[in-house]
Amino acid sequence: MGRRPGAAVIGTGFIGTVHVQALRRLGLRVAGVLGSSGARGAERARALGVGRAYGSLDELLEDPEAEVVHVTSPNHLHHPQVKAILAAGRHVVCEKPLAMTAAQSAEMVALARAAGRVAAVCYNTRFYPLNQQARGMVEAGELGEPRLVTGHYHQDWLARETDWNWRLEAEAGGSLRAVGDIGTHWLDLTSFITGLRPSAVFADLATFIPVRRRPTGPVETFARAEGATEAVPIATEDAGLILLRYPNGARGAVTVSQVSHGRKNAMAWEIAGSEASAAWASEAPDRLWIGHREGPNAVLCRDPGLMNARGSAAAALPGGHVEGFADTFFALFRQVYADVAAGGRSASSTWATFEDGHHEMLLCDAVRRSAREGRWVALEEVTP
Repeated sequence: MGRRPGAAVIGTGFIGTVHVQALRRLGLRVAGVLGSSGARGAERARALGVGRAYGSLDELLEDPEAEVVHVTSPNHLHHPQVKAILAAGRHVVCEKPLAMTAAQSAEMVALARAAGRVAAVCYNTRFYPLNQQARGMVEAGELGEPRLVTGHYHQDWLARETDWNWRLEAEAGGSLRAVGDIGTHWLDLTSFITGLRPSAVFADLATFIPVRRRPTGPVETFARAEGATEAVPIATEDAGLILLRYPNGARGAVTVSQVSHGRKNAMAWEIAGSEASAAWASEAPDRLWIGHREGPNAVLCRDPGLMNARGSAAAALPGGHVEGFADTFFALFRQVYADVAAGGRSASSTWATFEDGHHEMLLCDAVRRSAREGRWVALEEVTP
C-alpha cells in the first residue's frame, strides 16, 4: 500500500464504530473522531481507544494527520461536511445515501472531480467476496445477458411503534427512509453486479406505523428505546415495492422493509440471465447459488482457490472461515486506501464513486415521484 495515510471518522455511533474497527484491522492510524457533541465525542473516543476527540469539523480539518475523512454522520450533514472536507484537500469516504437530494449529490460529484481526491461512497455490500465473484461471472458472460433481477432487503428493527432512530425524521434522514437507507444498497449492488443501471421505476411506498413514540433521550441505532416518550407523526415509508426497467430490456423487482419481524438484516438478489442464473443472500454470505437448465445446479462456497480473480481478490480468509458484514468494510477500505496511496483510483477498483452515489439519489427522486403520481418514471425525467 506504500505510506499509510492517517484517518479521521465523523460519527461515533454504530456505523462509525465499524469504520474505526476496520481501519485498525488494516493497520491504519485513526487520528481522531468527531462526535455529535464534545462530550459525546470524548466519551466514545475513550471507549474506542482513540487518542483524540475533535471539538468541531474545523478542528478536524486543521489536523494534518486526518488525510482521509470518513463521514458516518446523519444524512443531512453529508453535503456540508463533504464540501468542507474536499475544500480542505482531503480524501473522503462517505456513508450512503450520499446526500439528501440529487441536486446536492450532483454538486458533490462536481466538487470531487475538481478536487482530484479519492471520493468513495460506502456501499460496502459490493465487497462480500461472492458479490465480487458474481460481477466477474457477468463480465465473463457466464450468465449471458441479464434478463430478470429480483430480490429484497428486509429488516425488523423498526417494526414496533416504540422503535426509534434519527432516520425516522425526514429532516435528518431524508424523505425516503427504507428505500434511501437500505434500498439504495440493493440497487447499487445489483447495478454493480449486472453492469446495468435502472432506466425507469414504478414504486409503491407504505407507512404502516403513522405515529411512533420518540424517546426524550438519545437512542443508538438498533438499540431498544427506554424511558419517557412522546408521540411523533411519521412521514417516511416503512416499506416499499419497486419495479425496474433496464436499458437492455431487462426487468427487475425489489421489496424493501424495516418492519419484517425476524428479518434482522436480510438482503438477497437473484439474476436470471440468458445462459444461467445466480443468487445470493446476506444471511448466508459464503454461498452463491448458480442455476442451470441443461446441467446440475451448483453452490459455490466462498474459497479463494475456487473463485475468479475478482472474488478471490476480495476474500481475506481461507474457505470455510465465514466472512461477514465487518469484513466487507475491511475489503472496501483496503482498496480505497491503496488508491489513496497511489494518488488516484485504479482501473481495477470496484468501490462506489460519488457518481454512483449520485445515481442512487436520482433513483430515489424517481421512486419518490413514481409513488406520488402512481406511474412509471424514467430516470431522464429527474436528471437535471
